[in-house]
Amino acid sequence: MKKDAISKEIIKSIVQDISKYILRISIKEIEFLSTEKERIESRRADIVAKVDGKFILHLEIQNSNDKNMPYRMLRYWLDIKATTTLPIRQYVIYIGKQKLNISSSILEDGVHYSYTLIDIKQIDCNYLLDEDTPDSLVLAVLCDFKDKKPKDVIHYIIQRLAYHTQNKIEEFRKYLLMLEELSTNRDLLQVVKEEEAMLSEFDLTKLPSYEIGLERGEIEGEKRGLQRGLQKGLEQGLEEGLEQGKVIAYYELGININEIAKKVNLSKKHIEEILSEIKEK
Repeated sequence: MKKDAISKEIIKSIVQDISKYILRISIKEIEFLSTEKERIESRRADIVAKVDGKFILHLEIQNSNDKNMPYRMLRYWLDIKATTTLPIRQYVIYIGKQKLNISSSILEDGVHYSYTLIDIKQIDCNYLLDEDTPDSLVLAVLCDFKDKKPKDVIHYIIQRLAYHTQNKIEEFRKYLLMLEELSTNRDLLQVVKEEEAMLSEFDLTKLPSYEIGLERGEIEGEKRGLQRGLQKGLEQGLEEGLEQGKVIAYYELGININEIAKKVNLSKKHIEEILSEIKEK
């Protein structure tokens, strides 16, 4: 089974917010645990963590319908239980495009087992939008828009992200990338990109392409005027700037350079050069 690795990494990075907003679990202290087992088949649970020293949280992020999900979860439960006496709370959050078709229990041959299954598309996006934090806003793209137009919701999310990350361009880039990646699960990537392009109407400096465009624009500006040069620089730097912004955002999410190179279709050397240049600045 294949999973969207980036979506999984994003979810891992905001697991406490997911616990708060989706699972309704308040976490004060969390310790992530490793549960990989060396057997005939290699398997690793997505997220296993000790919460406030009171129970074990096991969270799986599922992008596709898997008829074997209950059996996988039971096997994970057995693996985890072999290492602890604490209670185990198991959740599967379904973020796939297709209608959810997964069982959350096993009732056969004397076995009675169940876990909590959550279809994120059934959660009202207003709940997450009202929380109004960068993480909750990004998660909202996966939820139920009710009667709202997707374009309006995306526009609102991006505006609020810009507001919350004022003067923190790298952080804004990171959240834009998270929004882009998660939006693919709702077929909304094109809408996100269109709304990102509209950012230039209220704040060009937030665009990932701004810095490189500015550099090129200033050079051209010496000859033909700063305003004209800046515009030309932004146009020429748009593709390269967005590319650079994605590299930085992937890097901040903890993705290694080899994986980044594959995702943005650049050489490892080029990736290293981009990161080196940013660190120098």
